[in-house]
Amino acid sequence: MNFILFIKVLIVLKNSFAISLVMKKNIHPNYHTIKVEMTDGTQFETKSTWGKEGEVLKLEIDPKSHAAWTGGKQKLMDKGRISKFNKRFQNFKSNSKN
Repeated sequence: MNFILFIKVLIVLKNSFAISLVMKKNIHPNYHTIKVEMTDGTQFETKSTWGKEGEVLKLEIDPKSHAAWTGGKQKLMDKGRISKFNKRFQNFKSNSKN
């Protein structure tokens, strides 16, 4: 019984233009298959609105080479922080072995 009531509410809403169940025509970008080439030369296919069907998107930066994903820059920063900490507190060394 609740399902029939739900359908009636949807019909009323559709007729009152409160919601539209159909997408507008000619306003959406073309969604098609492209190939993405990573910096190491490997490729994979994906769907995109970029370019035209079958084109190759060549990446200059990707997760295999960028420091944000590889952690290269962060490791250098950590080393700097540790040495800065040790330099700042070098005179506070304890003689006890607890």
